[in-house]
Amino acid sequence: MKFSSPLKRLDWYIIRKFLGTFFFSIILILSIGIVFDLTEKMDNFFEHQLTWKEIILGYYIYFMPYYMNMFSPLFIFISVIFFTSKMAGNSEIIAIHAAGISFERFMRPYWLSASFLFVLLFILAGYIIPPATGRLLHFQDSYVIKYTSDNANNIQMEVEPGTVLYIETFRLPTNQGYRASLEHFDGKVLTMRLTAERIFYDSAYCWHLQNYTKREFNGMHETLTRGNRLDTIIPVYPKEMFVAADDAQKMTNTELKQYMERQRQRGAGNLQAFETEWWKRFASPIGAFIMTLLGVTMSCKKVRGGMGKNLGIGIALSAMYILFSTVSTTFSVNGVLTPFMAVWIPNFVFLGIGTFLYFRVRR
Repeated sequence: MKFSSPLKRLDWYIIRKFLGTFFFSIILILSIGIVFDLTEKMDNFFEHQLTWKEIILGYYIYFMPYYMNMFSPLFIFISVIFFTSKMAGNSEIIAIHAAGISFERFMRPYWLSASFLFVLLFILAGYIIPPATGRLLHFQDSYVIKYTSDNANNIQMEVEPGTVLYIETFRLPTNQGYRASLEHFDGKVLTMRLTAERIFYDSAYCWHLQNYTKREFNGMHETLTRGNRLDTIIPVYPKEMFVAADDAQKMTNTELKQYMERQRQRGAGNLQAFETEWWKRFASPIGAFIMTLLGVTMSCKKVRGGMGKNLGIGIALSAMYILFSTVSTTFSVNGVLTPFMAVWIPNFVFLGIGTFLYFRVRR
């Protein structure tokens, strides 16, 4: 949309209402959430003799951006409905249209506010929340409930196309594993199998194998080699053996993209959770525009029942949007839908509803 004139008093009035209501509601719900969370975890904090400074700077400073991003679509929608319904109830919108201001011009400050929130949410989701989530989970792991492990069992991964690594047990603190095998395939034909009782990681993909047995296959001919120690290159880092689907939330956009590219180069599959998280980083901020469109078109007319009716409908639609997004994401993880379609279908559906209401209200 082309903006030919600078911001007017009306624009600043709506922008202040929009952003002020949004941030007030977010701060309010986060404050309530912190109180409930603190009540639940207070015994754990006291048990480890944590100071208030450690609790706030080590936990709740990372707690806030995570939940702000989670609840943002809901509160964008509710904020728009709240202050727009109030404007309609006070006949302000009627006066605006009576002054010759078109509906498209009336929407301009809403789009500007949504653009600001889009940039804010994109930066939060892609670059601030992932490391904050990592620190949040690390704090919980240290002082609340331990959920991570330094040991991994039955690791099997394709480290590069045609090369499969298996380690029965691996300890991250010592970078040491037990009962490992490395198999090379030419298509579906096994060409080499290397087994070892112990495997150690050194650096730069350099691994040491102890008490190894190497079998090389050439048709019906087999070459057998045994030894006490063998140094070899295996393109994998120990930490990659501990990457789970939930770890996608702890990666920035750059890290997530690099990880997916690396896994694709290896020929690894089962990247649905990571691809889903990648597309959510874009679809969720776009929801700021969709929720704004829906909120304005649903509340810009003065109706019987007042603000309460609009707020009720708004909360119901927001809940449907969040539920729809969650269900479609589950379909992606299960392989029913592609990650792109699973993440974007809710936006497409609600964008269609918003567009229909926009042209209806415009007329």
